[in-house]
Amino acid sequence: MHYTYMLKCKDNTYYTGYTTDLPKRLKAHNEGKGAKYTKGRGPVELIYYEAYEDKHTAMRREWEIKQLSRREKEALQGGNTNEQKQEAEL
Repeated sequence: MHYTYMLKCKDNTYYTGYTTDLPKRLKAHNEGKGAKYTKGRGPVELIYYEAYEDKHTAMRREWEIKQLSRREKEALQGGNTNEQKQEAEL
């Protein structure tokens, strides 16, 4: 499975990325080993994700989300329930 995900950093900014292992990637971000952008902005919180069967679609969606305004990103995250977020963090 391929995931496009959005994090909320402690400085209230958003980071969007792609991974095949969501719990491992979230852990890496929180340990300062994720993306350059999230280093020094942790801890981060998973606020949104989408699952895809193929890498191309997931990465295209990552790019699309990165083009959204902050307001659009905030509206988008309303689509994930807390149960889905907790499941992904396990």
